[in-house]
Amino acid sequence: MTLRVIFMGSPEFSVTALAALIAAGHQIVCVYSQPPRPAGRGHKETPCPVHAFALDRGLVVRTPASLKDQDVQNEFARLAADVAVVAAYGLILPPAVLAAPRLGCINIHASLLPRWRGAAPIQRAIMAGDREAGVTIMEMDEGLDTGPMLLAESVAIGPQTTTPVLHDALADLGGKLIVTALADLDAGCLVARPQPEDGITYAAKLSRDEGPIDWTLPADELAARVRALNPWPGIWFDHDGRRIKVLAAQAGGGKGATGEVLAGGLTVACGQGSLHVMRVQVAGRSAVDAVDFLRGYELPAGTILS
Repeated sequence: MTLRVIFMGSPEFSVTALAALIAAGHQIVCVYSQPPRPAGRGHKETPCPVHAFALDRGLVVRTPASLKDQDVQNEFARLAADVAVVAAYGLILPPAVLAAPRLGCINIHASLLPRWRGAAPIQRAIMAGDREAGVTIMEMDEGLDTGPMLLAESVAIGPQTTTPVLHDALADLGGKLIVTALADLDAGCLVARPQPEDGITYAAKLSRDEGPIDWTLPADELAARVRALNPWPGIWFDHDGRRIKVLAAQAGGGKGATGEVLAGGLTVACGQGSLHVMRVQVAGRSAVDAVDFLRGYELPAGTILS
């Protein structure tokens, strides 16, 4: 059955779900996304990925700065939607908004709840060394990702899995699961389950303060941070007035003083083990493999990186 759907999302992750709903034949009565923001060198007002995608397909888009205003809530209710689908929207939904659609507001969350509630579940799962991630389709309530679960499916996190790879896998999975969930929900054959009380963790929003490398950490933890924090905020070290961003690295067993560059390529001693850096980027330049970087940059063995 075709449903009247309000879609609420902003980043690239959400575009996949919106495309899946359109392909499934649902009527997208309105798209809500974050307002356009300055971007690029010219600081031109730029729509977020969901906004741009929706406009390209002729959909109605609304970008309120808040949903707390009564007029905004009334406008939302007048859409007479069967359901609202929410995927990384970025605004809190007040009770009046949650209650407006006939089937409620359904969230696509990129973790296996209750693990990694919050803003950055993909990156936090990689940083924590989790062996799996996933997508949970849940009914929304007034809490932070606390509502009852409708569907969930997992994907593996391997030792080389990066944030972009996991992001795309979970976006595809979210698009598949939301189509299934809406069909089953409308048919009345989907049973919501409360989230377990055990295993709750929170995925705090990423910060630029997480970018500088702390060489006192274990090498395997730093390698996970490299995989998790690229492309944003990135992870880097400073040397001789230059910022050197680490794009790829793996943990090894070398030993030395904390932060010491070891012999044999760009390998740095850590609190435990060593980090073998494989790809870097100096600010303002193109990314290169570490072996090519060292041909034009002096960073001899014995150098101590702060």
